Amino acid sequence: MSDDWYYVHQFAVLAGFRLIVLANRIGCADDFLLELHDGLAEGLACAMARVQSIMALERHLASEPDEEGLAAFQLQGEEECFARFTITLLDDLETDFATHEYRINNGEWHYALSVDCDGIDISYPSTVALTDAELGGLGPIIRDIARETGIGISAARVVYD
Repeated sequence: MSDDWYYVHQFAVLAGFRLIVLANRIGCADDFLLELHDGLAEGLACAMARVQSIMALERHLASEPDEEGLAAFQLQGEEECFARFTITLLDDLETDFATHEYRINNGEWHYALSVDCDGIDISYPSTVALTDAELGGLGPIIRDIARETGIGISAARVVYD
């Protein structure tokens, strides 16, 4: 990044949002919202850890020579991983269209392909985003986090058609 203080700013913003999520968790009445709050707080903590490792590598590069380029290579990889970082709060659906398989939350692979006397049927599940009513007070916080940090947050459930 061109700004020397970018990751320090990102860390501060992430820490602030984590505090907001933890404070908002106090008012949760049901287990579902507690689970969503805990998942978001954990995801933000993981993002903060990634930013801390980036800042440590930047400090290392600034203070010591890197003749082999290993630290610079590692820093580039960490920055690329952080740029793709996402937080999944509920269900994660992974689909392999080449083999007609899918899996949910890194579980076992399932076939979407079925054959009977009527022919071949391919039926993949899909995800449906949670509504603001289901998210409670977490909806505006999620949108603010995504807008301010650029981190994608998925709050969706898997449905079978």
